[in-house]
Amino acid sequence: MRSGQQISHGAELDAQKQAALRYILDAWEEALHDGIEPEMLANAALFAALADLISQYGEDAVARMTGGLSRRIQHGEFTLERTAQ
Repeated sequence: MRSGQQISHGAELDAQKQAALRYILDAWEEALHDGIEPEMLANAALFAALADLISQYGEDAVARMTGGLSRRIQHGEFTLERTAQ
């Protein structure tokens, strides 16, 4: 069973994740409004995220972390809108 402190820390991390996502989505919307193409934003965001993770954890750890992305993408984990086929 998790202690109250662990639950509180977990809730704090969840709040930080939500805040971080909100910052990214707000910046994304602003860039779209300024005429930046979505593909350019996506490439820049992926580059920035991977570069930051590599600086924190190293290339080997990030390579292991991202090794399963292909499977996750193919299973629709990152698909926001489903289309009927």
